[in-house]
Amino acid sequence: MSRYCYALFPFLLFFLTIAAAAQTPGTIKGKITTSDGKPAADVTVSLSNTTKGTAANARGLYEIRNVAPGSYILSVSFTGLTTQEKPVKIGSGETLVVDFVLSENEKELQTVVVSSRRDKQASEYAAKMPLKNLENPQVYSTISADLLNQQAITSYDEALKNVPGIFRLWESTGRGGDGGSYFTLRGFESQVTMVNGLPGLTNGNLDPANLEKIEVLKGPSGTLFGSPVIGYGGLVNNVTKKPYDDFGASFNYIAGSFGLNRITADVNLPFTKEKGTAVRINTAYQQENSFQDQGFRKSFFVAPTLAYKLNDKLSFLLLTEFMQEEKTNPTMLFLGRDMPMQFKDLKDLNYNNKLSLTSNDLTMKNPRFNLQGQMIYKLAHNWTSQTVLSRGQSESKGYYTYLYDNENGRRDFGLFATKENARTATTDIQQNFTGDFYIGSLRNRIVVGFDYFGRDQSASGPGWGKIHNVNAQGEVNYTDIDPETGEEIQFPEVYLTQQSVDQMLAGTEPTSFLARDNAYSTYVSNVLNITPSLIAMVSLRADYFDSKGNPADKSDDYHQWALSPKFGVVYQPLPDKLSIFGNYMNGFKNIASSQVSDDEGNPIPGEVRVFKPEHANQVEFGIKTNFGGDKFTSTISYYDIRVDNQVLPDPINTRNSIQGGSSRSRGLEVDINARPFTGFSVTAGYSYNDSKILKGREGDVWLEEGRRPFWAGPANLVNLWAVYKISSGLVKGLGLGFGGNYAGENLTLNNNSVGVFRIPSYTLLNASVFYDADKFRVGFNVNNLTNEEYYGGGWSTVNPQKPRNVAISLMYKL
Repeated sequence: MSRYCYALFPFLLFFLTIAAAAQTPGTIKGKITTSDGKPAADVTVSLSNTTKGTAANARGLYEIRNVAPGSYILSVSFTGLTTQEKPVKIGSGETLVVDFVLSENEKELQTVVVSSRRDKQASEYAAKMPLKNLENPQVYSTISADLLNQQAITSYDEALKNVPGIFRLWESTGRGGDGGSYFTLRGFESQVTMVNGLPGLTNGNLDPANLEKIEVLKGPSGTLFGSPVIGYGGLVNNVTKKPYDDFGASFNYIAGSFGLNRITADVNLPFTKEKGTAVRINTAYQQENSFQDQGFRKSFFVAPTLAYKLNDKLSFLLLTEFMQEEKTNPTMLFLGRDMPMQFKDLKDLNYNNKLSLTSNDLTMKNPRFNLQGQMIYKLAHNWTSQTVLSRGQSESKGYYTYLYDNENGRRDFGLFATKENARTATTDIQQNFTGDFYIGSLRNRIVVGFDYFGRDQSASGPGWGKIHNVNAQGEVNYTDIDPETGEEIQFPEVYLTQQSVDQMLAGTEPTSFLARDNAYSTYVSNVLNITPSLIAMVSLRADYFDSKGNPADKSDDYHQWALSPKFGVVYQPLPDKLSIFGNYMNGFKNIASSQVSDDEGNPIPGEVRVFKPEHANQVEFGIKTNFGGDKFTSTISYYDIRVDNQVLPDPINTRNSIQGGSSRSRGLEVDINARPFTGFSVTAGYSYNDSKILKGREGDVWLEEGRRPFWAGPANLVNLWAVYKISSGLVKGLGLGFGGNYAGENLTLNNNSVGVFRIPSYTLLNASVFYDADKFRVGFNVNNLTNEEYYGGGWSTVNPQKPRNVAISLMYKL
C-alpha cells in the first residue's frame, strides 16, 4: 500500500465526521432491572437505524448520548433472552428517561450471562478492545477449554492441532533464550509468546491447566503487539482463567500410555458477598515417559489469580504463574546443511524410532515465573483506563544435547552436549485508554496505548563437546576423520552420564553471554462505523528499539525506528450474521548490526554494517459468518504476505552480510465451528500455503531464490473434531468424539547444493468415549488409532512422534 493511501485515509474519515456533526444531539438514559427488582448488568441497549448503543453497568444503568432528534425503536437484548423494544421520540437537546424490566429474575439472568460469556468467538485481546469477531477485519482462531477437556489434552503443543494453518517444527528443547516449541504459522516461524495480550516468554513447555482459551491471531500483528513477541504469520495468545463470584471447584486425574500421570485442580473462592472479589487457583502435576527407550518429563504448575473490585469504577487483577519442569531433550535428528545429503529420504535414513539416542541422566530444568498486574479505572461511562504490568522469568539449567549430521560419508551423527545456566527476564508496562463514543452518527471505538518492553538475557557455562558418534540404528563409535589427512582418528570414550559428560566439558573453553534490549512504543487504533453495516479500522504504531547487546561492550549497541500501520474494512450485508472483510497488516523485526570482515574472515576495526528493520506486509480478504446464534460460525480467507529487507550473505564476500532478500507466503484458510443440533458440535479447518523465496542467493540453504523455505512446513493441513453427547433419556451425558489431522508432505531441507529431504504426509485418527454428569466426568481417549509412524520437522530436522496411545480421565466437579 502506497504512502498516498496512508495520507488520504485519515482525511476521508475526518470529512465524514465533520459532515455528520451538524445535528443537535439529545440523550436517552434509564435503568434495567430483573423481575425481582435487581439490577440487570451487561444487557445491550441499541437504537434502531443507528450504530448507537451501550451496555448496562453493574447497577443496571445505561446512557446513550449524542442522539439526533427523531423517532426510534429502543431495544434491550442479551444472547439467550427475549428482546424488548419501546418506541421513543426525542427532541433537540432533550434528555429522555426510558426504563426496562426483564421477565427473568436475577438468578436466571446470571445463568444466561455465564453461558453467553462462553462464546468462543468473542475476544478482548485480538484488537486490544472489546470487538465482535464479525466486526474485526483480522482473522483469529479460538480453542476453548471445553475442547481441551474433550480431547484429554495434557501437552500444550497438542492443543494447537485444532487450528488451521499451524504446524510444529521443533520440539521444546529447553535451551536458553528460545527453548520453547517452534511452530510454522502461515509459512513463518512462530513461538508462543503471549499471555492475556502481554508478553509471556518461556524456555520450556507450557501447561494447559490455567487456560480459558487459546487465541491464534493470524498475520503480522506488529501494529498492536510490537516486534519482540510476534511472528510474521501471527501470534499465539493464552487467555487464562479468571476468578468469578461463586464458589466452585473441579479435580481431574488422567492416566495413560508411557507412564502418564496428571493431576489438576481448579478452585474458586469468593472473598466477600460483594461481587468482583475472589481468588482462583489452578494447579497441575504431571509425569510422563517418552515412547522411546529413554526420555521423560515431569512438571509442577500453580497459578493463583486474585480479582479485587474496590468500587464500580476501580478494579484490580493479579495473575501469577509458577512452573517447575525437568525433562530430557526430545530426539531431533539434524540433517547436514553444508554438504550434499547422505540420506535420500526416510527409508534411506532407516531410523529406529524406538531409540531416543540419549539418556535419562542428562536432563534440563526449566523453572518459570510469570506475574501480571492489571488496574482498570472507569474514567467515564464510555472511557476506560487500563494500566498493566507484566514480569516474567524463564531459566535453563542442565544438559542440552543435539544430534547433528557429521556430513563425512559415514552416515552417522555427532551427539554434542553442553551444560547450560541461562536466564531470560522480561518486563512489560502498558497504559491503554479505550473509548466508545459518537461524533454525530459515527460510532468510534478507540484504543490509545503506550508500551515499554525490556528483556535481559544471560548465560554462562562450559563450551560444547562431542560425546560420541551414533547412526540412526543406534550403533556408537568414537572415531572421526582428520579433515587434512583423511585418516581415521580416535577420540576418548564418553558415557551418557552426568559425571562423564562433566569431565568432557571440563576441557572446553568456558562461555558467557549477557544482552539487554528495550522497546518503547505508542500506538492508536480506531474502529469507525461509517454506517451501521460498514466498519473501518485504522491503526498505527511508532516503535523505538534500543539494543545494548553486551552492556560492557559499546560496539554491539544499535537502535532502530519503525512505523507499523494497519488498515481494515468490514461490511456486513447481513448484520451479526455475515461479514465481508479485507485488511492490510504490517509486522517488523529488528536486525542487529554486523561486524564487517576481510577476505580472510578477520574483523575490520571500526567497520560495522547497520541494517534497517525487516518488514512483513500482508493483504487479506475473506468472509466470516455467524448463523443461528453461534450454531454455525466460519471464516474463509485468502492472504498474501511479503517480507522484505531480509539479510543475505554478501555475494562479494560471503563472510559479510547485506540486506536485499525477500520472501512471500500466500494461501487459503477455512475455519469452521458448527452446532447444528443439540449435543452435536464440529470443529474443522483446512489450510493451503504457498511459500517461496523471491530474492536470495544461489546455494544458500536459508534463502535460495525460487525455493520453498525449510521452515514453511507442509503446504496442506486439515483438522477435524466432532462430538456428540446425548442430552436426554436414560443415558443422558454419554458421548462420543472422533476426528484427526492430515499434514501434507514437508520439505525439511530444500536446497540445490545440499539436496531435498521430504518428510511424507500422514493422517492421524483420534477417538473418545465419555460420560458427562453434573458432578463428574469420565472419559477414555485413543490417539493415533491406526498406529501411524509419522514425523515432524523443520530447519533440516527429523522429529519422531508418538505411536498409538490412550488416556483415561476422571473429573469431579463441585
